[in-house]
Amino acid sequence: MAVVSVALCGTVGTMAQGRDTTKPEPMKAMAKDADPDWEVATVKPSDPNDTAGQHIRMPGRHVMLLDTTVEQFLLLGYGVQKSQLAGEPEWVKTERWDVDGVPDIEGGLSWRQLQGMMQKVLAERFGLESHHERREMPVYALTVAKGGPKMIANTSDPNGWMNQQNGGINGRHFETLKNASMADLALILQFHVDRPVVDQTGLKGRFDFKLQWTVDDAQATAPDAPPGLFTAIQDQIGLKLDRVKAPAEVLVIDKVERPGAN
Repeated sequence: MAVVSVALCGTVGTMAQGRDTTKPEPMKAMAKDADPDWEVATVKPSDPNDTAGQHIRMPGRHVMLLDTTVEQFLLLGYGVQKSQLAGEPEWVKTERWDVDGVPDIEGGLSWRQLQGMMQKVLAERFGLESHHERREMPVYALTVAKGGPKMIANTSDPNGWMNQQNGGINGRHFETLKNASMADLALILQFHVDRPVVDQTGLKGRFDFKLQWTVDDAQATAPDAPPGLFTAIQDQIGLKLDRVKAPAEVLVIDKVERPGAN
């Protein structure tokens, strides 16, 4: 499965194509309870000669979602897997679009706020109408491993930002999380596995921890390589992912259409 790599930190930087080292210092974060919409946005078909691939850029106040299918907007905007989509027409999987605009509120966006803006452009420009259902399907259940969790309880603001640092090189990936809930972790893990992740840990509160893993299990046998993701979760933070069938949210597409002229 091709997995889109994203950052889910307090304020969102460049994603999917790595960090933009030329950008200025991050702007002050938008108020946590802010619900930004698009002040102005253009939506147009992507250049078929553009070979950069799907990516998100945020230079200054601009939010640019480039070379992206409507299916990818749905996956990122609603934090779901492909198996959690139903009823979408075939064109949403193949036709690619560029969205370029600015939010109507000053400040750096959190990942949740960016998701909200993705949902709004889907509704306002692509005419998306949808509803949620719970259906039983193959999922990964995130549970506590034998021996208990190996994470540090975070005692700072329980309503504060989750802080995330992540990256990778040569097939290795790391996630350093502070003030993260288990719901946050489940969402992050969904971008690295091939089915929905359902939090069944029963753990409340927020935690600090670091995960390091080798993306390709075949490379995890190198002498200094971290283990694969499933082993890393159990050894490093005392949790585990089990393949089970369980109810999960499904986003059912009732209506979606190609956008009109800007």
